[in-house]
Amino acid sequence: MRAIEIEGNGGPEVLRLAERAVPLPDRGEVLIEVKAAGLNGADLAQRRGVYPPPPGASDIPGLEVAGFVKALGQGVSGLAEGDRVCALLTGGGYAEFCTAPAGQVLKLPDNIDFAAGASLIEAMATVWLNVFEIARLIPGERLLVHGGGSGIGTTAIQLANLTGSEVHCTVGSQEKVEACRKLGAKRAINYRQESFAEIIRSDEINGVDVILDIVGGPYLSDNIRSLRRGGRLVFIAFGGGRSGELDIARVMMNGITVTGSTLRARPIDEKSRIVEEVRQRFWPFVADGRFKPVVDSTFPLEQAAEAHGFMESSRHIGKIVLTI
Repeated sequence: MRAIEIEGNGGPEVLRLAERAVPLPDRGEVLIEVKAAGLNGADLAQRRGVYPPPPGASDIPGLEVAGFVKALGQGVSGLAEGDRVCALLTGGGYAEFCTAPAGQVLKLPDNIDFAAGASLIEAMATVWLNVFEIARLIPGERLLVHGGGSGIGTTAIQLANLTGSEVHCTVGSQEKVEACRKLGAKRAINYRQESFAEIIRSDEINGVDVILDIVGGPYLSDNIRSLRRGGRLVFIAFGGGRSGELDIARVMMNGITVTGSTLRARPIDEKSRIVEEVRQRFWPFVADGRFKPVVDSTFPLEQAAEAHGFMESSRHIGKIVLTI
């Protein structure tokens, strides 16, 4: 099969098309004929050498795919050869075939094509885990999403809205401001022109209950200032830096929780539980069209390097997808 390998650590140029053996599904796994693979920040970090695959995972990048079930491993039930599915992976998605634990595979609704299907599961699993499970966002509360134009951001805006919360976000261009408003953000703040902390703390908004952060250190102080009493700050990346200044007194006086998580290295049973939560809570929104996947652009598999370069430019809105 054709697959994308990472030849050393570095920029997009270290990605190369190679030939690999088709993997065989172990017990409890399925073999998927990949038709599309979503790009994620973790793929870029792996390519740079700062986020290696967990032990036992494929060295091929790619954490989510969509395609056809090609074969079933022993003990798999509820899926059949030929099913249209998407899957959450620990690696191996940038290839013509991959394997996935059956518990991390969901059947695609008929209204979702493969490019859109490859954009769903990683973002939805991340949002469920961090916004709803860890941060415990409930209807009526306010959410602030940094990177509102990203795949995670466009997903979080829609899901929080659909479950009854008010959403605000930060973005880096006027085009992204308009896109996030259309997705349901009450206020989209262009951080290049405005201070998000001043706007969030204004009388108009009066703080938020939960913040989903991909920036890290540079936003730490303003994040703490933007939270209401009992607020929760969740880090899922640190693109701007891994350390910042923390006002401990404000954290204590306002009962603020600061936490974070990763998804990739979690055990199979834990990720399967998260995927099942996504199926129960969010899949109906996908099936009836209330949740609309946002796919910015697609690239053929052999142009994975160009796709990475485009993602690093931050010009995209939503997901970038490789197609086969």
